[in-house]
Amino acid sequence: MTGPDAPAGAPIDAIHRQVMWDRLIAVVEEQAQTILRTAFGSVVREAGDLSAGVYDLAGRMIAQAVTGTPGHVNTMARAVEHFLVRFPVETMGPGDVFVTNDPWLGTGHLFDFVVVSPACLDGRPVALLASTCHVIDVGGRGFSAEARSVHEEGVLIPHMKLRDGGALNDDLLTILLANTRNPVEVRGDLLSLVSCNDTGAERLRAMMSEFGLASIEALADHVIERSRDAMRKAVRKVPNGRYRTEMELDGYDEPVFIRARMTVSDEEIVIDYGGTSRASAYGINSPLCYTEAYTCFGLKCIVAPEVPNNHGSLSVFRTVAEPGSAVHPVHPSPVTARHVIGQMLPDAAFGCLAKALPGRIPAESAGSIWVLPFGNGRAEGGGAGSGGDATRFNVMNVGMGGIGARPGKDGLAVTAFPSGVGAIPVEVTESESPLVFWRKEFLPDSGGPGAFRGGLGQVIEVGSTEEHSFTVSAATFDRMRNPPRGRDGGRPGRNGAARLASGPRFTDKAVHTIPPGDRLIVELPGGGGLGDPRQRSAELVRADLEAGYVTREGAKRDYGHERGGE
Repeated sequence: MTGPDAPAGAPIDAIHRQVMWDRLIAVVEEQAQTILRTAFGSVVREAGDLSAGVYDLAGRMIAQAVTGTPGHVNTMARAVEHFLVRFPVETMGPGDVFVTNDPWLGTGHLFDFVVVSPACLDGRPVALLASTCHVIDVGGRGFSAEARSVHEEGVLIPHMKLRDGGALNDDLLTILLANTRNPVEVRGDLLSLVSCNDTGAERLRAMMSEFGLASIEALADHVIERSRDAMRKAVRKVPNGRYRTEMELDGYDEPVFIRARMTVSDEEIVIDYGGTSRASAYGINSPLCYTEAYTCFGLKCIVAPEVPNNHGSLSVFRTVAEPGSAVHPVHPSPVTARHVIGQMLPDAAFGCLAKALPGRIPAESAGSIWVLPFGNGRAEGGGAGSGGDATRFNVMNVGMGGIGARPGKDGLAVTAFPSGVGAIPVEVTESESPLVFWRKEFLPDSGGPGAFRGGLGQVIEVGSTEEHSFTVSAATFDRMRNPPRGRDGGRPGRNGAARLASGPRFTDKAVHTIPPGDRLIVELPGGGGLGDPRQRSAELVRADLEAGYVTREGAKRDYGHERGGE
């Protein structure tokens, strides 16, 4: 007997368990790749804004795909349990698929749909497959932070059946598609989630057949227990104690203060956000599920990046927050742009860890990606500046800033940390709209000076080929007033900025109009520097000058004339 039910202790048994564990990861990675191959939305198929995972019948995540974002994977780790409250396992059958986009019971905002399917063997569920991705539009105000409640932000789908024994729920789809500006894309993305779960279930059954398994429960217990033990072993290397930090974010109508207190013991790490600003009246709040997701990710990046991410390893971290705060808003608070706050939380975790593990923590990063949702008046059914011959469009691109400098290394330029999403090629957005990208390039002098330089941000310039206005939502534009901070003597990265080519600057997170013939220019923040800039070698400064990462004026100002090098 060689399966997970075999007597423990034999070396061959340990090898078989590890092989099956690796096969589970391969199963869910193929599941994720199915989304990439079949998704309609560019933010999914190009940027990889998705996740996939396999769960036991109690809803515990056993394995996650390598492809995906922490905000999706770690929220989904908890989300599957909520499905089981509404649809117990014993009520599930072959062909069933369940869905929700509830921000508090899913992944934090209405634009992400979580889809759960049972993997059945001989007509009975043996595991659960879950996946999620971002869809382009769910009605309401669109991707904007201007709503004052979730009711204005779009259509909320509670836990429902999307497919019942193989038959799609056409009534549900009809209601949803009647309320979106991009019905073809939304339908295609939802069906891609169904397809990817079907693929995962098929591959899981094949794996179980190959290894002679009638159940994966013993394997799940093994994976979860080993991961929990490995994470606790890693946590014990962090000095016990309490550590505090505070961050100021731009916010919408007023600054948002993130206050975190980390308590480290031999068994767990707890981060308590007591004292954080109250929930905003605008849609930048981070539901607790999203707050937990990125807090855990930040801790894991430093404490034990090599330990697999699953229910066991995540259980060693705990997040506490006050209901009604910006990191734990209660229904019906607006939450569309939740990653303005949520994606800054790894830096809050780093701020605490820097006091427990000095010299081992990176400087602050740009954090929240700048989502660039573009549209025009006709996309909203008319409006000022939208002539009758204007092309109707509602598209999305993304901008990334720089990562903070790391111990012994410069920060990465134009890289989405912590989300990990990729860029959407400008050609894709241009093919879907009359927009044209005139510039998308590194922004010199944007990386924070230090012995190790922060990663560069980028400048993006966008116009239209038509003589009509278009709009952009600045919902996620942050760090325009509070740039990423340096660490250990390093200086801040350059703050972000947004303006019209004609001169006027954007200073808030509203929806802005770019007049006919004008262009939008956005400058993404650079990462903070690490260590005293005077300790940066002349050789590295010269290399930065040659690469165009710093200007001669910047090198002289930040590193000294002799290092700037005439």
